[in-house]
Amino acid sequence: MDPKRKAITAAVVGTALGVGGLAVVAMPATAGDAPVLPQISAEELVQSTLNAKPSAFDGKVKVSNDLGLPQVGSTLPGVSALDVDSAQISTDGAGKSKVSLTEGSSQQTIVQNGQTVWEYSSKDNSATKVTIPDGLAKEHQDKAKGQAVDPATVASELLGKVRESSTIAVSGTASVANRSAYELVLTPKPTERTLLREIRVAIDDQTRLPLRVTVLANGTSSPALEVSFSEINFAPQPASNFEFTPPKGAKVTEKAAEVDPKNRELAEQAKSDMKVVGDGWDTAITGKIPGDALAKAGQAKDEEGRQVDPKALLSRFAKPVSGAWGSGWLVTTKVGTGVLTDDGRYAVGAVPEQVLFEALAAK
Repeated sequence: MDPKRKAITAAVVGTALGVGGLAVVAMPATAGDAPVLPQISAEELVQSTLNAKPSAFDGKVKVSNDLGLPQVGSTLPGVSALDVDSAQISTDGAGKSKVSLTEGSSQQTIVQNGQTVWEYSSKDNSATKVTIPDGLAKEHQDKAKGQAVDPATVASELLGKVRESSTIAVSGTASVANRSAYELVLTPKPTERTLLREIRVAIDDQTRLPLRVTVLANGTSSPALEVSFSEINFAPQPASNFEFTPPKGAKVTEKAAEVDPKNRELAEQAKSDMKVVGDGWDTAITGKIPGDALAKAGQAKDEEGRQVDPKALLSRFAKPVSGAWGSGWLVTTKVGTGVLTDDGRYAVGAVPEQVLFEALAAK
């Protein structure tokens, strides 16, 4: 299978969008001639980017990836839903948002307006209206802060985390989505143990919002990942953009958002077990998967209703490893590695496997 085939990229609730994850894949936007812009220092460009305020905009996001992810086909639940052709995004810059994901002839739409979230699928003409209670809405907003879903928030997070461990330079200019932008390049310092060679961020000349993020791995000349606006219009968005009326004949379900106490308990347990080892480019995240979650994984079924055997699945795309920390399975991609131990511990990072082994062995 073509390693550059369309596939989903992990994302979460975003600061700018404030809605459920965005996942889009397509080829990179075509760049125009490099524009002529006033000179600016790398530090000034970084600082102005970090200080930029969220803006109202409407735009289209594309993602190109060659991450070297393991191909597991239809064995994993939800895999058939990963191919997305394009996404259109609108936000008022203050929490209201609309995301439309297109896959072939079908479209999924997610609209958030205050404490009301609509999710619509044209595939089966079904819509779900979710009302978020006051307490949960506040929790939802707190969790959304600082999390990334588009090039602007992705880049802001990256700049904040690797700034001190990087050599930073302004490397010319670029035209992205018909906007003039500076090219900021972050390179890990020699002491950093990482699989990444550099991160390039195209920053809008006027708004200072990142328009494109490109990640390059060691030993490769083409991007392992590129998230880019192919079209964007910075302007106040009409209120109608954030209103939704189900199409005629749509099956509508209404419900109030709630958190299952058991799921909350599992989440809190996982959070308490999580540990950050190191900093900058060679950061590793370690933790332990709750026993109940492992049990649920063992009961999972694929999209055809067949029982999924977690160990058999792991053996298809991971290799067995062992060390002073124990034994388990190693997954390797171009931009990162992950280890899952036999007793449910894990370690992940954009680092060589030895860094993860050391993190697992650390007390």
